[in-house]
Amino acid sequence: MTSRPVADLIAAARPGGLGAFNVITIEHAEAIAAAAEASKLPVLLQLSENTVHYHGNLAPIALACSSIAADSSADIAVHLDHATSFELIRTAVDLGIRSVMYDGSILDYAENVAATADIVRWCHDRDVFVEAELGEVGGKDGAHAPGVRTDPDEAVEFVAITGVDALAVAVGSSHAMQTRTAELDNDLIARLATKVPVPLVLHGSSGVPDAGLRAAVEHGMTKINIATRLNVLATEAIRAALADDVTIADPRRYLKPARDAIQVEVEHLLRVLAG
Repeated sequence: MTSRPVADLIAAARPGGLGAFNVITIEHAEAIAAAAEASKLPVLLQLSENTVHYHGNLAPIALACSSIAADSSADIAVHLDHATSFELIRTAVDLGIRSVMYDGSILDYAENVAATADIVRWCHDRDVFVEAELGEVGGKDGAHAPGVRTDPDEAVEFVAITGVDALAVAVGSSHAMQTRTAELDNDLIARLATKVPVPLVLHGSSGVPDAGLRAAVEHGMTKINIATRLNVLATEAIRAALADDVTIADPRRYLKPARDAIQVEVEHLLRVLAG
């Protein structure tokens, strides 16, 4: 199936949330696509700047994801996640990716606005969907520090000036959490959803339990990013396979259980987000 615009996938997922899952290896992408097919629900295959650094180049993993998306019977699009440079965004667009996230959250407000607005103008000239971040999701401690959560009035101004298509907001989640103990500020989510005229994005969703994810969607979150949760389960499956047979040398014999574990979890999370 030809990749659909992200705005269409968001609409197709409603009233649920669109699951956006980060890809590190081709096994991630295969598992996420298989889960989307089994669930008959749309998904995003996300490629982070850190994953690009790991591979040393965006092209091989991006082209693999695009091929998997195109061959799938599910509605799948490829998205560049947490890009901090225009050069990487330009590379992604040149490779055919039509959805990007520019992350200027570590900049001060004025710098973030200016940089985001420039990138949005360039991307919109090429029919590319742009997500940005306001507030700082950050690490486990930073996400709960005073002043880092997204202010609704500032978010309205940010969207109006920059013209972004979606906004990642800081509401209590944290990146890279391996335990699902994060407590979101649902009142803040609801205030943001009421005021901000574009879809809201939840980063750091791996640390949020199922009930918290569902509540976030019910209060107005639209796109739900999940990465670490899949990596934790894949690694557990690899460890179990290697412990079960210490003679294993063929990576297919431990990567298949990892791929299967990712697929099972993505199917589960898609059901949670769909309600």
